[in-house]
Amino acid sequence: MSKNLRGNFKWMAVAGASLLGACGVPGDETAANGEGLAQGAQELAARDVSVRLSSDKATFGAGETARVTVTLTNDSRHAVKLLKWYTPAEGLEESLLQVKLNGEDVEFTGPHYKRPAASEKDFLTLAPGESLSRTVDLGEVYDLSRTGSYSLRFEVATEKLHGNSAKAGLLKSNDVTVWIEGRAAAKPATDGPTTIGSVTYSGRCSTTQMATLTDALNAASAMANDSSSYLNGTPSGTPRYTTWFGAFSSSGWTTAKTHFAAIKDAFDTKPITVDCSCKKSYYAYVYPNQPYKIYVCNAFWSAPMTGTDSKGGTLIHEMSHFTVVAGTDDHVYGQSGAKSLAISNPTNALNNADNHEYFAENTPFLQ
Repeated sequence: MSKNLRGNFKWMAVAGASLLGACGVPGDETAANGEGLAQGAQELAARDVSVRLSSDKATFGAGETARVTVTLTNDSRHAVKLLKWYTPAEGLEESLLQVKLNGEDVEFTGPHYKRPAASEKDFLTLAPGESLSRTVDLGEVYDLSRTGSYSLRFEVATEKLHGNSAKAGLLKSNDVTVWIEGRAAAKPATDGPTTIGSVTYSGRCSTTQMATLTDALNAASAMANDSSSYLNGTPSGTPRYTTWFGAFSSSGWTTAKTHFAAIKDAFDTKPITVDCSCKKSYYAYVYPNQPYKIYVCNAFWSAPMTGTDSKGGTLIHEMSHFTVVAGTDDHVYGQSGAKSLAISNPTNALNNADNHEYFAENTPFLQ
């Protein structure tokens, strides 16, 4: 994650950008981003918040940290609340920058999180005229292995940034172009792994934690096997399938079947590592291109072993993120958001990690 470095800049490429969208609440995605929690400050109005992107250098050698600064400013006369997950306040925890090289999207290689529903502590408040600036290391979360001229822009959906207190829209910054010499991808630090059977534990897991994780892995394996067996049955628009993956289609069923066959195989045969070092309030996260290592966080330990948002289900969620498994994303969080997504966009539901988790947990039970 970003080290949140700060500095004085000799060269700046900055320009303001206006917020697109106005007050209002879209459909049923409330569990994902904590609808209503941003109401303490006045709801968002058009042009309340602007964002600019800047860099202190136009060129970065292979041995230099490719840094850019993101500045969010409250341009209104009232306080506004922003969901920290979609700001650089604690580093880039999401793909908040549109990064292109030669017109092609550059891959986001940062962590994919499973989070509980947002609470008040997950928001930050900007007073009228106040700005939030953070400097982030692009190489920590984007693939900068190729040399060339990179085009950068901060871009986030307004309904995510404001916890669903804004209509759908985009907050965009100015474009910044920097020349970056290719470098090896950053990798998270590791320490003192312990291997028991086919599972490796890292991040200083305690004996109790390792025992809990063994049970959680067994629960996840059982869920994956049940889901795979279910999808090996006759394809049809069953309540279980349509609730989590939307209107039935043979191609959609095949996609789900393929995903769960790969998830089952990963739990049954792959060398899994679970890391206990995360202290965030989230459930867990993975780096999609670093299978099969799962980092578990604080919310994981208090979750039930099975059932909704369980330990076993969390491991299903994270396993589905790996590119070599199912390559899922996080379009929405929570059962409410996942059900709504299945109705409105079955394609995205089949690409959403929580939809896979809830299908596997099957709580409440559906045929």
